[in-house]
Amino acid sequence: MSPEIEYNSDNDVMNFPPDKYKTEYWHLLDDGRVVCDLCPRRCSLRDGKRGTCFVRQAHCGEIVLTTYGRSSGFCIDPVEKKPLNHFYPGSSVLSFGTAGCNLGCKFCQNWEISKSRQTDTISDCAMPEQIAQIAKQYDSKSIAFTYNDPVIFMEYAVDTAQVCHELDIQSIAVTAGYICDIPRIPFFNAMDAANIDLKAFTEHFYRKLCSGHLAPVLDTLLYLRHETNVWFEITTLLIPGENDSTTELESMCRWINDNLGPDVPLHFSAFHPDFKMVNKSSTPPETVQKAREIALSQGLHYVYVGNISDKAGDSTWCPQCKQRVISRNWYELGEMALSDDGRCQHCGFMLPGRFEAITHHFGRRRIPVNVTRK
Repeated sequence: MSPEIEYNSDNDVMNFPPDKYKTEYWHLLDDGRVVCDLCPRRCSLRDGKRGTCFVRQAHCGEIVLTTYGRSSGFCIDPVEKKPLNHFYPGSSVLSFGTAGCNLGCKFCQNWEISKSRQTDTISDCAMPEQIAQIAKQYDSKSIAFTYNDPVIFMEYAVDTAQVCHELDIQSIAVTAGYICDIPRIPFFNAMDAANIDLKAFTEHFYRKLCSGHLAPVLDTLLYLRHETNVWFEITTLLIPGENDSTTELESMCRWINDNLGPDVPLHFSAFHPDFKMVNKSSTPPETVQKAREIALSQGLHYVYVGNISDKAGDSTWCPQCKQRVISRNWYELGEMALSDDGRCQHCGFMLPGRFEAITHHFGRRRIPVNVTRK
């Protein structure tokens, strides 16, 4: 390896972010190109070239990560904003991301970060041990790898999650689930929860608007449900005329019920014009509410709305007695009828998820955190 690569082969503690960090999932072709085996794009790269994700680069016959220890910013959020409604409700989470993405969504709502090709986007520096200490200092129940997809900075995310676990801090991946089957195992082994962005339920949508494919995302969902203990929820951003038809939503919800079960929470969020789809209309609240009704009619138990004001659609309802057990309004928790272990106080039904006694609700606050290294 080149002497400019600043990392330890045993991945010991580093004092500052390396320019390039060794990765594992790649193979070398006879012509000297290196193929990245992390995600289904399998970028084939000449030396010095970066993959579609921007952060993984061919260097001296290997693939290296160029954003280890570098972030686009840190913030304390409510966990409901990830969105996760059944993962320690009311708790706070230290959120951060890097730059780049391995999909090309024309409607990206975080495109300034995910599509960035500027190093000043990732000007905040923090190594895993520092992130864990910050989360502890702010009394955050968990950390979240978000804003851009943590799959592409897998090594940084996994190392950070492992250090956080030593301090009893949970780890959350907010991801599109676009990852190959082999690296998927260690990635999710390090996670306690995930929100999977199921962008649509047609291959046409994924190819046309995301430059990707649907099947790998469904494979990830099946893997999470049947081969891990990771708590996960699903989010679909509804775009008028693209993925909001009754036929498609019914098909998607049937697949979720048949393959993942009725207890996986599903979030429908309203789209707003952004990035390369600024001429598309915002999603009407009625469309989001109708999608929720469709999902409930297909047998799903926990269906939520996002980016619109709808207290009923934000709240959690017991599927057995039909009573409200967690009242929500824009990430703010209200009246609770749920025991510390997640049992409905009306009928005794045990709701799925991760629950514990709530000493205080973090609420709708958003607290930026400056973590620049001294």
